[in-house]
Amino acid sequence: MLERIQKAQSQMSSACSKLGRQINIMEVCGTHTVSIFRNGIRSILPVGIKLLSGPGCPVCVTDQGYIDTVMRLADREDCLIATYGDMIRVPGKNGSLETKQPNDNVKVVLSSEDALDLAKENPGRQVIFIAVGFETTTPATAVVIKEAAQQSVKNFTVLSGHKLVVPAMNALLSAKNDKIDAFLCPGHVSVITGYNIYREVTERFKRPCVVAGFEPLQIIEGLAEICRQIEQGKAEVKSVYPAVVTENGNATAQKIVNEVFEPIDGYWRGLEKIEKSTLKVRDKYEQFDAFKRFGLEEIQAEETTGCRCGEVLCGLIDPSDCALFGNICTPLEPIGPCMVSSEGACSAWFKYGQKGKRG
Repeated sequence: MLERIQKAQSQMSSACSKLGRQINIMEVCGTHTVSIFRNGIRSILPVGIKLLSGPGCPVCVTDQGYIDTVMRLADREDCLIATYGDMIRVPGKNGSLETKQPNDNVKVVLSSEDALDLAKENPGRQVIFIAVGFETTTPATAVVIKEAAQQSVKNFTVLSGHKLVVPAMNALLSAKNDKIDAFLCPGHVSVITGYNIYREVTERFKRPCVVAGFEPLQIIEGLAEICRQIEQGKAEVKSVYPAVVTENGNATAQKIVNEVFEPIDGYWRGLEKIEKSTLKVRDKYEQFDAFKRFGLEEIQAEETTGCRCGEVLCGLIDPSDCALFGNICTPLEPIGPCMVSSEGACSAWFKYGQKGKRG
């Protein structure tokens, strides 16, 4: 392993030396962000390489309007909110879901199946599953919607906050974010989608896209592959995670997602509205669409004053550049979602003591 790490370091150093400038690489996965911090990967990178945390944390990129919509539903006595634990403490305009738990209006679930079971156990209440996540978790949501239809579960709906990774990458580059030289692409998402989906980015914007796993060596070799391409003036899609990620991904998962969901324009925190980037429940299954059942519209709400999560998610600033970071915004009392989620860049910076440091 040491030999492979040294080889990767040599490749990165060569690229930095030849180019004579900083290489900015954005990781598009919260798990990569955490692994990089936890394993001290920045400490072994050449000085000329800067890592940017991107919109890879699904909780973090969920826009404020969606959060406020969830809070309105949680105020209804006939509704029971089923949510993953990392959404509980995300602040909305009028507090977080955590404040609703004592009223028995919110239940934490570990899976979408648990949410459906909750509906069966509470036939007198409308159970709404807060479905937030990228392509990794969308298939499981699609499965329970089909199961609810097959089993005629009338009191179950999904508030879809599912998002697609590539449209966000395109949006970042379309905004002329010249800070981004390449992308370290998410392993888990790519298991579902395959690595072929990133060709749009490499061909349109001429930025290398390399899929890597989450072990330190996999990340380091992914970064080295990016540097090799930049040094040679190339922009290709590569996977250094071949045991798990294939070119075309999981066809079965893709099929069920396409049957249940369709892409629409949607809001992202920090990126405004992105074309065909979020997933809504298709009309065929509209009885399980919480937006339809409760007459809800997607809204864009104002961000919390002073919170710069949006800029962090776009790689425009480091968490420590935010005046709230580590002062009035901490994991115990978070102001923004990037400090709430275990995959958030601000949370990782705070936990691993990287204030003011960046590689």
